[in-house]
Amino acid sequence: MTNPTIALIEQRVSANRFDASHTLSDAEIRELTRLATRAPTAYNLQNWRFIAVRAPESKVRLQHLAHGQTKVRDAAVTFIVCGQLPDHAALPERLRPFIEAGFMPGEMAAVWQEGARTQYADPQTARDEAVRSASLGAATLIFAAEALGLVSGPMVGFNAEGVARAFSLGPNEVPVMLVTVGRAAPGNWPQKPRRPLAEVLELS
Repeated sequence: MTNPTIALIEQRVSANRFDASHTLSDAEIRELTRLATRAPTAYNLQNWRFIAVRAPESKVRLQHLAHGQTKVRDAAVTFIVCGQLPDHAALPERLRPFIEAGFMPGEMAAVWQEGARTQYADPQTARDEAVRSASLGAATLIFAAEALGLVSGPMVGFNAEGVARAFSLGPNEVPVMLVTVGRAAPGNWPQKPRRPLAEVLELS
């Protein structure tokens, strides 16, 4: 019997065709986001934000900034997945429930906070971490959608500066990826072929 998680990985496609009549409730969007935030982040920074674009006028605005791609209009929702520049000052609060539950010694949080402060002092390193965190969140969102019987399409073809302005992103936020989510319409391709393992795996 195939493991259900492996089955999701094997069957996932990057959808381009969505049922434009399909909608998602607030509760369904919250659940997708809750699952996406189970992705890992360095130091448990959780340095991301998800903007769920579903109102018709917002879709039109985002579609224009995504080079007119119709899946933004037709999908039930398009998530703007934003990475946030790491903020070491936020760590005590984000680690507090873990410490209170007895999993982490309180003094370790201070060590982590100082580690994050020094590691992300370089602006490029901080931006790289924002992109990593958002990418992990987006990937988890994709598989959460698949598990809930939906399809998704990750998108990097959009005007990042325009999205940042149009959707009021903060100066510490990077719009890393768009992820369309909804019900599939006919005509989506199956998963495209992957390169042989011999080309991508090195055992050392």
